[in-house]
Amino acid sequence: MKIILLENIQKLGSIGEVISVKRGYARNFLIAKKKALFASKENIKEVDKLKSELSKKDLEKKKLAKEIYEKLKNKQFTIKKLSTENKELYGSVKPTEISKIILEEDKLEIKPSMIQLKDDIKTLGIFKANIDLHAEVQVQIKIQVIPAETIQ
Repeated sequence: MKIILLENIQKLGSIGEVISVKRGYARNFLIAKKKALFASKENIKEVDKLKSELSKKDLEKKKLAKEIYEKLKNKQFTIKKLSTENKELYGSVKPTEISKIILEEDKLEIKPSMIQLKDDIKTLGIFKANIDLHAEVQVQIKIQVIPAETIQ
């Protein structure tokens, strides 16, 4: 299905670009989240008129993403979890927990879907996670998992 992008999307394309994607991805995600339009002749003309305005909005989002990047770069967050004697966790650390910690410590609202874990966090130790702030701005943070006090 042919669509026109209304914002820069990593690994897909940039604003105003006409691309071909699977029908379900277009309908259920890109068009539903107002990230794209069907590629009809009218829509192509409409997007050409709005392209400069969309680019300005994208620059503002990128500027905001860079501000968040400066606050988060080289940061380490600590999470306390219950663990076994051989340093394995009961459960694992999920992106939702990481986003809550970032909100508590730095007052920055990061959606869990923006957090990309390199590996599942199922043991104690230090792990790296990437946060996609914008199509062109990513930041890497460290997550230190330490044992919580044992429950008596």
